Amino acid sequence: MNRIIPLILAVALFMENMDSTVIATSLPAIAVDIHTSPIALKLALTAYLVSLAIFIPISGWMADRFGAKTVFRAAIGVFIAGSVACAFSNSLPAFVVSRFLQGIGGAMMTPVGRLVLVRATPKSELVAAMSWLTVPALVGPLVGPPIGGFITTYLTWHWIFLINVPIGLLGIWLATRFLPETEPAETPPLDFPGFVLSGLAASGVVFGLSVVSLPALPPMAGFITVTVGVISGVLYLIHARRAKNPLLALELFRNQVFRSSVLGGSLFRIGIGAVPFLLPLMFQIGFGLTPFQSGMITFVSAIGAIGMKFVTALLFRLAGFRRVLIWGSLVAAASIAIYGLFTPDTPYVLMLAILLVGGFIRSMFFTGVNALSYAEITPADTSKATPITAVFQQLSIALGVALAGGILEVSTSIHGGPLTLSDFHIAFFIVAAVSAAASITFMRLAPEAGSAVSGHGRLTTPKTLESVGTAGK
Repeated sequence: MNRIIPLILAVALFMENMDSTVIATSLPAIAVDIHTSPIALKLALTAYLVSLAIFIPISGWMADRFGAKTVFRAAIGVFIAGSVACAFSNSLPAFVVSRFLQGIGGAMMTPVGRLVLVRATPKSELVAAMSWLTVPALVGPLVGPPIGGFITTYLTWHWIFLINVPIGLLGIWLATRFLPETEPAETPPLDFPGFVLSGLAASGVVFGLSVVSLPALPPMAGFITVTVGVISGVLYLIHARRAKNPLLALELFRNQVFRSSVLGGSLFRIGIGAVPFLLPLMFQIGFGLTPFQSGMITFVSAIGAIGMKFVTALLFRLAGFRRVLIWGSLVAAASIAIYGLFTPDTPYVLMLAILLVGGFIRSMFFTGVNALSYAEITPADTSKATPITAVFQQLSIALGVALAGGILEVSTSIHGGPLTLSDFHIAFFIVAAVSAAASITFMRLAPEAGSAVSGHGRLTTPKTLESVGTAGK
């Protein structure tokens, strides 16, 4: 496998994933500088998510129309421009618009980067390649808070965004130098009604859930926009059945393997999406730790995510997608439930060990789900599958944060007091149950599902086993 390609893409995706979480720890400092409140500034977080939801559906069409490599480089450029604009923002409206611009770049970077990887990698090596690409998605949200706290404390919050400039420029140069050329393809006209409806559907749900979980606006505004999003989604389904070339090719869901990977992965992400929200809050409110101390503890999960890539390909080749994803989702869900047993008296070594194992399992699971999405998709349909998987990822993560926030809200209203440690414990148990439900989806897979990607059932000689170990490195 050519490791250069997934590493280049992983650097760009790490920049995006870290940036989306690093800002959270810097909200108070930014709010003081631009003369607003941290609560109001959370609109900037929501603006980024809304931008992703609007523009991700068009990413596949853009990659086909203008070439995936060209669009990927342009996306990094837009992300850099948005980062610079954020750094020089001096008012709330300017900062919100700048984050929206960043989101446009991010909406293209993630799905188009994955599309470049899928097209440049033989199916037999896709699991190993995806293991590299999965790491930034898991590491970014974990290292973001401690890095954000460090930069804000010892430098200024502006550097959170300015540091993206050299990283992004390096990414553009590496992409130009090493990524394979991709010629524009013959594409049908843009499905503009579908673009409007899908954008309203995804952004309405994401915005509404974000408002409910991050109360920068009255909760009623969140419920109204979720309703608008759901109605738009229904209208899109009606439109997609009649349109000749719909923007999101929902007919791909007729494939059992693709359907299981998307729906099962979404269920699992609802639980996982809640963890970066719940865990730091529990450590800070329930344990009384500082944000930096909390970040250094959760960082262990990132180490586990990185370490797992060395054995992921071998695991899927030996056991197959069905078995690994069923047990992986159950074990990972159990690790989330165990977080609900943590107390200030729990030895830190034990917590670190559990977080490390959780990082291992989640990395393995996401690598498998991402690879399985393309296991039975033809090369011509990869640009159709990529935006669908990316949209569902964003929706499920937003659902996870909203679910976690809703559980804490209901729990505190029941006992009529401020947040307590038991509120967090209840939240972890519930989101763990949601993640565990993903295993039911994978039970419907055939034992040989995705074997062209995993190579399961093809170990016949010691030489083959040796090559598998090499591919997982």
